[in-house]
Amino acid sequence: QVQLQESGPGLVKPSQTLSLTCAVSGVSITTDSGYWTWVRQPPGKGRQWMGAIAYSGSTYYSPFLKSRISISRDTSKNQFTLQLSSVTPEDTAVYYCARAIGLSSPLNADEYDYWGQGIQVTVSS
Repeated sequence: QVQLQESGPGLVKPSQTLSLTCAVSGVSITTDSGYWTWVRQPPGKGRQWMGAIAYSGSTYYSPFLKSRISISRDTSKNQFTLQLSSVTPEDTAVYYCARAIGLSSPLNADEYDYWGQGIQVTVSS
């Protein structure tokens, strides 16, 4: 059974770097052919594809975030991490990690088979 669990701070100050970790169990992120993905949902809006890391370690980012986003992994812990720099209140959202079989943006829900429960992150001073 594949499970994903997000962790990280729920409050980040403007201009700081948001850092979240997704712990994966039930499958290895280095051998599974899926894309290990970060998605967010701002208040009152739909889910937005942010980026992903493949089993090979290749990374893919939304062009809207490309200058601020970084996704990495710790293979020894079977987890992957999101870093989003220079955050503003517009980055306030529920952040999800997920396994997807594609990289569609806008997000195509049919491409996703496993989701974490989500973590609320608020950007505020």
